[in-house]
Amino acid sequence: MTTDLHDRGGLAALDGLISHTAVQGVPALYAPASGNEITAGLFFRVGRADETLATSGITHLVEHLALHRIGLSDLHYNGATANAYTLFHVTGSEEEVVSYLNSVCAGLRDLPMDRLETEKEILRTEAAGRGGGPFSQLPLWRYGAQGYGLSSYSELGTWSLTPDQVRHWAQTRFTRDNAVLWITSDRIPDGLDLTLPVGARVPAPAPTSALPVTPAYIQGDDGHVAFTSVLPRSTAASVFADVLGRALFQDLRQEGGYSYSAEADYSPRDADFATLTAYADALPQKQDAVIGGFVDTLARLRAGRIEQSELDSARAKALKQYDVQDLGAVALPSYALSLLLGHRILSPEQHKAELNAVTLADLHAVAREAWDNGLFQAPGRGVDWAGFSAAPQFSATSVAGTRHRSLEDDQVTLLIGAEGVSLTTPRGPVTVRYDACAAMSARPDGGRVLTGHDGFSVTVEPTLYKGVTPERLAALDAAVPPQAVVRMPPRTPDRIPRPRPRTAAPTGTGRSTWAWTAGLWTVGLLAAVWTLLCALITADEAAAAAPDWGTVVAVWILAAPLLLITWKLRTARKVRRGL
Repeated sequence: MTTDLHDRGGLAALDGLISHTAVQGVPALYAPASGNEITAGLFFRVGRADETLATSGITHLVEHLALHRIGLSDLHYNGATANAYTLFHVTGSEEEVVSYLNSVCAGLRDLPMDRLETEKEILRTEAAGRGGGPFSQLPLWRYGAQGYGLSSYSELGTWSLTPDQVRHWAQTRFTRDNAVLWITSDRIPDGLDLTLPVGARVPAPAPTSALPVTPAYIQGDDGHVAFTSVLPRSTAASVFADVLGRALFQDLRQEGGYSYSAEADYSPRDADFATLTAYADALPQKQDAVIGGFVDTLARLRAGRIEQSELDSARAKALKQYDVQDLGAVALPSYALSLLLGHRILSPEQHKAELNAVTLADLHAVAREAWDNGLFQAPGRGVDWAGFSAAPQFSATSVAGTRHRSLEDDQVTLLIGAEGVSLTTPRGPVTVRYDACAAMSARPDGGRVLTGHDGFSVTVEPTLYKGVTPERLAALDAAVPPQAVVRMPPRTPDRIPRPRPRTAAPTGTGRSTWAWTAGLWTVGLLAAVWTLLCALITADEAAAAAPDWGTVVAVWILAAPLLLITWKLRTARKVRRGL
């Protein structure tokens, strides 16, 4: 055991529960567990949030490469890449666990680069078969196309990462100073070799924001109502998540009968903040009821209408986590992750004391903060009525540049300028500035997709816009930072988009116009005859010694509706014909 580790990590609070030392410079926590097998995990403080959109997938790629040499085995092992950490874990005999951990570290020291392209393809295949889930788009809308928002995106870097990039990432992020080991044993096994490069503990990335105001909402897919918020990590916040989950279940399932699943969760994001998530499913015909009930539940808690029994139930559930056999071994992953992230470490007694100290006023304060920082996802509709503001759908400005009219829609124009690209639409512009470009995927045929740090994206397809010449593409390419460019493979000709053929009638209006034509002729003839009659009456009265101008005005007033109907029919007929 090193005194530095003991003091720096706050591990003194765990004396008597777990032991700690260092193995080849890697902090190690251990506690015994019953049974013949042991479990171990090796954490590294690097994850998806540390990447850029252009290099996304690089951490996952290192994880796969490090495990390759282990090959097919009956051993229960795996790797996992999360937003803020990567974990290699294993369960087996002492000899099997030592062999696994030694192999992982050996793999990290010398990645099998001959497998690079194969593992890239495996990751793309894995992503293709992985469902997004009801929360998949919420990180993008909250954080943008960077940091914690990257979990909403595919691993774009798997198309273009080079051996040097991957090797450098492993050498600088998968180091002994950026790792923590935990193992369910009463000692550190003999023969363990965790030799890794010397480095530094990398702090979790600072959060970014793509939301100008909260609480906000986005529209999502049918069948799912979701809510997320970011809260300071606290015992009261974790208790509130359980209270919210129970309240949603009570209101939406047991009483309303609207949802099957209604739940909430509290998950650490970094050392200081956690993500609160809440979810309810809904049939299409019950979605309005679920949205209303969901908002009502949030509003009730926000208003402080929380029963003591709700707090007591949540507290009792939290306290039960300590009524387990081998408590130290069970708690090892949590303590190791707190040490890795730099979060405070509480002994079971300290945590119990905090749980018992949580009050209804504490929960009320958390509920208000959860609402204030909330992002709501409603299926296909807005929730402005509940006090949520719509998340931005368009950019505030467009760039100046050459104009390229869409070959499919005259109301859409692509602008390629010196500072960025914009797509102007009737509803507003979408802009990506080069100095805020998270990634630009580039196809050999000229196709480009630029994504900004704010999450907005502009697609440039030479086949879909007039005048996007090789010269304009070259100017665009030269302006994008090289580190943001992702070279994509060629597309087959059938995958290159072509303008949709313009039809004589817009979609849904190409029906027969004969009835409109007949109506137009009928009303038009009546209007013409009546107008001629009005002219004759006007001329006759004008020639009379005492003209009756009241009659003249009256007949012309009667002509006005016929003329208006004629004009309306003519306009409607033109619309139906697509003119």
